[in-house]
Amino acid sequence: MNYAAIKKYDVANGPGVRVSLFVSGCTHHCPGCFNPETWDFNYGSPFDSDVINEILQAMEPSYIRGFTLLGGEPFEYKNQQGLLPLLKKMKSRFPNKDIWCFSGYTFDKDILGDMMTKWPETKEMLSYIDVLVDGEFVMDKKDLSLRFRGSSNQRIIKVQESLKEDTVILWDDTQEFM
Repeated sequence: MNYAAIKKYDVANGPGVRVSLFVSGCTHHCPGCFNPETWDFNYGSPFDSDVINEILQAMEPSYIRGFTLLGGEPFEYKNQQGLLPLLKKMKSRFPNKDIWCFSGYTFDKDILGDMMTKWPETKEMLSYIDVLVDGEFVMDKKDLSLRFRGSSNQRIIKVQESLKEDTVILWDDTQEFM
């Protein structure tokens, strides 16, 4: 797996100051994507244990509220496999910091309805994610007034509550999370 960038002080991709990892590789190719260079799975640098340690170190300060995964596409199978060691360490080391993930896949149809039946990595990956912003970016539904998403078809989902209740539970973006 490769990654495109690490942002150690991100305030745009979830609430508070966050560390964000932009993974490489995406098969959605949404027209109007803000990061088309990350479609290429070979773009950027190799994601290895040194990168994991760099991210974990960046998470240490108390003012860092959480971690965000985006891309590219974190839920591409190759990326799921690469991200699991990081997410496992992240949740163990920082249990009170939230993990957000942005995906062009839909939570209920694509991730739960397809990926979880094929790959055990998907279920494990979901176990570490607190919030998922799902759905492809759709240019005709672009709305710059939306918080933490680019188009009105995208949803902000509370993953753990949704899994527990077996229905999609949306995050109220007028409230602070957690």
